[in-house]
Amino acid sequence: WRPDELELVRTNTGHCLGVVSVTAHPSGVIAASASLDSLVRVFDVDTNATIATLEAPPSEVWQMQFDPKGTTLAVAGGGSASIKLWDTATWRLVSTLSVPRPEGPKPSDKSSSKKFVLSVAWSPDGRRLACGSIDGTISIFDVPRAKFLHHLEGHYMPVRSLVFSPEPDGRKLYSASDDGHVHVYDAEGKAIIGAMSGHSSWVLSVDVSPDGEAIATGSSDKTVRLWDFKMRAAIQTMSNHTDQVWAVAFRPGGGGRLASVSDDKSISLYHCS
Repeated sequence: WRPDELELVRTNTGHCLGVVSVTAHPSGVIAASASLDSLVRVFDVDTNATIATLEAPPSEVWQMQFDPKGTTLAVAGGGSASIKLWDTATWRLVSTLSVPRPEGPKPSDKSSSKKFVLSVAWSPDGRRLACGSIDGTISIFDVPRAKFLHHLEGHYMPVRSLVFSPEPDGRKLYSASDDGHVHVYDAEGKAIIGAMSGHSSWVLSVDVSPDGEAIATGSSDKTVRLWDFKMRAAIQTMSNHTDQVWAVAFRPGGGGRLASVSDDKSISLYHCS
């Protein structure tokens, strides 16, 4: 899509079943898409040429994101309770970060207490990864050491969307959950800094503006909300969608533009002053 006019530029095909996640490389030249056909397809955005095909069994890929430098693709592993890291130079699997099971059950216990991973986000420096699970917990990893650091708690329903603040230290982490709340954490100090509520149903998506001043959320209550973190309150509610809003995204680099996409099969573009 052409972002200012929302004109359709082209439709890229290549999967034989539904596409569940798409992410763009920082360069804007390539993108990756995950599908129910058990594949992650890496392709050239302009030509649609396939660059790489990665194995991704059904329910093993829920969300993906390239790191800020574009050297690694992180894939939230759904039922495998892990994040897989793929090297973008060779397209080889370089690491698998496993989300620890809750404390209590013994290793021999094969009950369904494994976490189902829904969301993933990189810190601005690319050294930390956060992933959100269906049980409401958020796991933080040290990527260079391939080490689990700690859980962030507070949500009690699935965490479908995560984003780090753009500040250089990148410590603030925003989360959106089916419990209707948006939480703000100190991802390093394991503390919850604040919580915002106002949606009447699941919060499906969250993004933060490039200057870190505003937060946007999309919800199954069919609305998009703009929040002021300092005020801990929604400053604007957009109700133009007629079905649940699965994704919101600020324009990189500023410019005050926000996009949302909904089950009503439309994309909306907003100018945020």
